[in-house]
Amino acid sequence: MKPVRIVIFAKAPVPGRVKTRLIPALGAAGAARLAARMLDLALEQALEAAVGPVELCMSPAPGVAAWAAIPLPAAIETSDQGEGDLGERMARAARRVIENGESVLLIGTDCPQLTAARLSEAAARLAEHEAVLHRAEDGGYPLLGLQAFDASLFEDIPWSTSAVADLTLARMRALKWRVWLGDALHDIDEAADLVHLPAHLRAAMQLHRE
Repeated sequence: MKPVRIVIFAKAPVPGRVKTRLIPALGAAGAARLAARMLDLALEQALEAAVGPVELCMSPAPGVAAWAAIPLPAAIETSDQGEGDLGERMARAARRVIENGESVLLIGTDCPQLTAARLSEAAARLAEHEAVLHRAEDGGYPLLGLQAFDASLFEDIPWSTSAVADLTLARMRALKWRVWLGDALHDIDEAADLVHLPAHLRAAMQLHRE
């Protein structure tokens, strides 16, 4: 079984630059606080899953001032997302990891339901499949796992639309890959999604508002 690397894509939680669709509900500072807490949770769950190395793929690059006040666990590795659309950035990371002899779980920080248990299960299923995927209820995906690379999974995808997961799965079928599908999960992108926050995050945000 190949080692499995979890690569977490994240923006620096700077007010006004992250979670912009939540600003009407939380304000710029509140949306950035939530982004920071969800980043912490994603890192915590990835490390707890203990399936292999955990890498934070950052925008902007590591060492830029936007990250200076953000505490990160010593156990993680860091990398730069680089230029291009989301597909180009994910493709670069996936190709690099797979060409280095590892399998990869690509995740973001928008889905608190990606628990350590779900990450562990995805890694285990990846040993028997070319790809694993958790859909999001909005049609995207919060987790894509690969032990083989094909650029078609990342090219000409209408990112941030409800077609992303279905189109990705269709491309996998065209490749005749074995694919494991996990539960459909909720991303936290808009005010209506806040009901899906874990209780401890909802409580923390409420305390700040008070």
